[in-house]
Amino acid sequence: MTDNEPIIDTSGLVKQYGGIAALQGVDFSVDRGELHCIIGPNGAGKSTFFKLLMGIERPTAGAIHYKGRDVTSLGSFERARLGFSVKFQNIRVYPDLTVYHNLFIPLRRHHRMKKIPGQVAELLGELRLSGTENETVSNLSHGQIQWLAIGMSIAAEPEVLLLDEPTAGMSDDETRETAEIIRRLSATGMTILVIEHDMAFIRDLNTRTTVLHYGRLFAQGTFSEIEANEEVHQIYLGTL
Repeated sequence: MTDNEPIIDTSGLVKQYGGIAALQGVDFSVDRGELHCIIGPNGAGKSTFFKLLMGIERPTAGAIHYKGRDVTSLGSFERARLGFSVKFQNIRVYPDLTVYHNLFIPLRRHHRMKKIPGQVAELLGELRLSGTENETVSNLSHGQIQWLAIGMSIAAEPEVLLLDEPTAGMSDDETRETAEIIRRLSATGMTILVIEHDMAFIRDLNTRTTVLHYGRLFAQGTFSEIEANEEVHQIYLGTL
């Protein structure tokens, strides 16, 4: 991979479920270290696109490249080993365990035992969760659980982080704090792709944005360009 090559690119990506085309020939790329948002109305193909990127599902046609390597046939565990991580829309935490143990589980795969307490403390600071390490997860607020799920996703120090609706169910204050968390993660050089419906949140991130519509790449540009696009307003932004 050269410096000017995208870290991820897809070509002609198609996904069909029976007679339904969830994605129809998506050509997409993201640069190393880029923060990139993906928006679109319900049924646009956003979550399907993430599943294909993560290797949870296989495309019907087309290819996915990571650092110039064709990874189309690799499964999710293989892609995780290459540096992918995902925080799903449906939060995947262990509610009956403490915050510490939720982070301990992914950290132990990548760090020596004696370093884990320090790693946990560092993550909790980044996630605005300092002081919660001994709390049972089920006692946390919804926003705190979302942040913990992000923490579990970054515990492996991935190169590429996929965030599927990270602010779902959050208050306005929690949403603003989540934007700040993501900006700080992006500043470390991590490549981050975000699916989100909350346009105030996307506006706050203010970064390159892709619009999917009926499984196609409909528009792409800065958020200002997307927000000023009348066709995008007609299909999505104008409904807010």
